[in-house]
Amino acid sequence: MKSALLLADLHGDYQKLDSFLDLNCDTIFFAGDLTDMGPPEAAEDLLERVDVPTFVVPGNCDPPGMVEFLECSDWVCVHGSCFCLGRVSILGIGGSNPTPFSTPFELEESKIESLISGALARRESAMHNVLISHAPPYGILDRAGVNHVGSKAVRKHLSSFDLVCCGHIHEDRGIEEVDGTKVVNPGMASKGECAVIKFGDVAKDIGIELLSV
Repeated sequence: MKSALLLADLHGDYQKLDSFLDLNCDTIFFAGDLTDMGPPEAAEDLLERVDVPTFVVPGNCDPPGMVEFLECSDWVCVHGSCFCLGRVSILGIGGSNPTPFSTPFELEESKIESLISGALARRESAMHNVLISHAPPYGILDRAGVNHVGSKAVRKHLSSFDLVCCGHIHEDRGIEEVDGTKVVNPGMASKGECAVIKFGDVAKDIGIELLSV
């Protein structure tokens, strides 16, 4: 894998999908919110139209049943699990830490911690170690108004990864690097926002470009 297209927050709006696919990346990372409150079957058209390897976690606006739905598809659901693809390891955590809105797929921080720790114990470390998390790490690309609303459990494990791909916070699109770990929120895919990630031939050589199609 040399390049990955990062998408998040489609919320059931797939009008820009063909333009994303025209970017011709080797694989797709999807950081959640495929649907707008479900049901899982609402994403069926999306899955059928994508013909490149895709690694995905559900978002807080997807129902919990999305995990099983994705596991029965051709996409690779990495929620609470890990996958190694050559020089890139991919670990995932879907849903989000609790929000004020009682969305369908929210997890307590202790559950997020348990899922990440369990997956890390099984992970084979690679040249580039990636976390796909719908929720951003606390304090990084997680500002809603004046408040930081990211996951403290994700932030706790930041140093275990070279790259964290997240979404969730629509208004905090961007790229940051904290203590050697790059964090990217590609923005709302429903608006044509995305990121292209390029993996280099040495550790920590990860290029990220924010794009709109």
